[in-house]
Amino acid sequence: MYRGISDFKESYQPRTNVLKDEKGDLVTDPHSILARWRKHFSHLFNVHGVSEVRQTEIHRAEPLMFEQSAFEVDMAIEKLKGQKPLGIVQILAELIKAGGRTIRYEIHKLIISVWNKEELPAEWKESII
Repeated sequence: MYRGISDFKESYQPRTNVLKDEKGDLVTDPHSILARWRKHFSHLFNVHGVSEVRQTEIHRAEPLMFEQSAFEVDMAIEKLKGQKPLGIVQILAELIKAGGRTIRYEIHKLIISVWNKEELPAEWKESII
């Protein structure tokens, strides 16, 4: 297996990155390619000359998912691994499981609250790696 992988790697030739600029000329320099992509996406996402936007043109998208039911929260809690601490506060999943209906109800309320506000709490954006 090692010999097969080694032979495969030896025959591999990285492809050359080539890009066309605005005039249609080929660009091969990595810095020029990066500058070209930067200019392309800047032009694509920074729309200039947009006239006034009327309120009737703005539509709010319907959610693709509905609020989580209490049953879905219960199922997610049941799937938690027992000895693994959760989040920054290091709460063991076993404690949440042992908390019974009261804890599960409060977690469900919290999730619904976050869902309706459409904003994550700052603590949820932190992680331990």
